[in-house]
Amino acid sequence: MKILDLFTAMQSKAFRKALGSRLKQLRKQKRWTQKELAGKVDIRFQQLNKYESGLNIPPAEMLVRLADSLGTSVDYLLTGNPIEDSPLASSRLFQRFKLLEGMSPSDREAIITLIDAMIAKHKVEGASRPAEQANDG
Repeated sequence: MKILDLFTAMQSKAFRKALGSRLKQLRKQKRWTQKELAGKVDIRFQQLNKYESGLNIPPAEMLVRLADSLGTSVDYLLTGNPIEDSPLASSRLFQRFKLLEGMSPSDREAIITLIDAMIAKHKVEGASRPAEQANDG
């Protein structure tokens, strides 16, 4: 998206609503209140409410602070495009994995073991389906 196109788009109500919706979704994923996020980015919660409701567009420096606090990119906030350098298509999963990095090594290992078990279960279920279908046919 070109700068002029972005500037023009930012004037539209639909753009402001979409940006606000992404802010709200990311905030709720972190289970933060508006007051909590507002405190992290040093604004009043009433201003954050205006951003989330699409009444106001945050200035550039505020977009950077919001993106950093929410663990996303300014690009995602503005466009809704997934984080480009994220190896995961699901930003929700990506956020969870980022949080895992701050856990103790034993907690990380427990979660990795659980994930490995779920993957193995999925593979076994997927492998048994063709055999079941052949028997049904």
